[in-house]
Amino acid sequence: MNTLATVRSVLLQSRPRGAPLASDFVVAERTAPQPGDGEMLVQVELCSIDPAMRRWMDAESYGVPIALGGEIPCTVVGRVLDSRCNPHAAGEFVTGRGTVATHCLMRADGYTRCIDPNDPLPLSAHLSVLGTSGLTACNGLLKVGRPQRGDTVLVSAAAGSVGSLVGQIARIHGCRAVGIAGGPAKCRTLLETYGFDAAVDYRDRDVSSLTRAVREACPGGVDVYFDNVGGACLDAALAALNHRARVVLCGMIGEYDTDGATHGIRNLWQLIARTATMTGFLNREHLANCGAELQQLRQWVDQGRLRWQVHEECGLERFHAALLQLFEGTNRGRLVLRVGPG
Repeated sequence: MNTLATVRSVLLQSRPRGAPLASDFVVAERTAPQPGDGEMLVQVELCSIDPAMRRWMDAESYGVPIALGGEIPCTVVGRVLDSRCNPHAAGEFVTGRGTVATHCLMRADGYTRCIDPNDPLPLSAHLSVLGTSGLTACNGLLKVGRPQRGDTVLVSAAAGSVGSLVGQIARIHGCRAVGIAGGPAKCRTLLETYGFDAAVDYRDRDVSSLTRAVREACPGGVDVYFDNVGGACLDAALAALNHRARVVLCGMIGEYDTDGATHGIRNLWQLIARTATMTGFLNREHLANCGAELQQLRQWVDQGRLRWQVHEECGLERFHAALLQLFEGTNRGRLVLRVGPG
């Protein structure tokens, strides 16, 4: 029986206008929830910090907006303290949908799964390469982008947790991988750590110069563009598309905290000229049956064919600072917040 008295959570106190402020959030203590039928109480060890969180904080969102005073949704890894949810039992380690909190209630939905405590990989791997980052890269590239051997795959935010895996998976499938990233250090990481064929630095470039740089890095054109940024990166990529290219819209981190001052896309006409397609992608639509994809990702990890990085911050009080790192581009790899033991 669970005897936990109180828990601590990050709550949305006000809706951000532009970049989130520390005053938009509060860390609050409340009475510990008791699991109902089909629920389990989980002691959270790690929370994912995701760009989509910023969009969920708006009054209108592509998902269910976070209510004022509400908890911040995320993917978590933690230990089950009390369960009324088959087949999960107290003592198990699980990953799935939770909240930025010391403890949260979870259900056994399509993505909740157990983690072997004896797995030599760190728990953070189940929020990165074997979690939402890996599944987003795998599903978005292979199911929507449909790369063919010899294709050129261009990806923005390529040094991030999703983009870095997109490029590596493209290489595994016999494609040429080109990444767009911010700054010389990240571009070197693409080439030296993740094995990209070419890297484009978007820093201090306007759309015209970025378009030229993309064309130079992709002299044969772009067959698949995996977009995590939007804005100028999307515009530049559209200008380099090949005939029947596929554009995967996975995220628009460059647009999330602009308070409406977004970059107008001028090159959409290239979709007509190249008879190309542009498709929006939400990974949550592919999570109900992700066993085969997780098995494939694990095989590539065990073979040493996928590399990943985790950037860890500690404590609920670091939530705001951690979230800002995503939009400032100062994190290295998958950003997670440690709130529990470890």
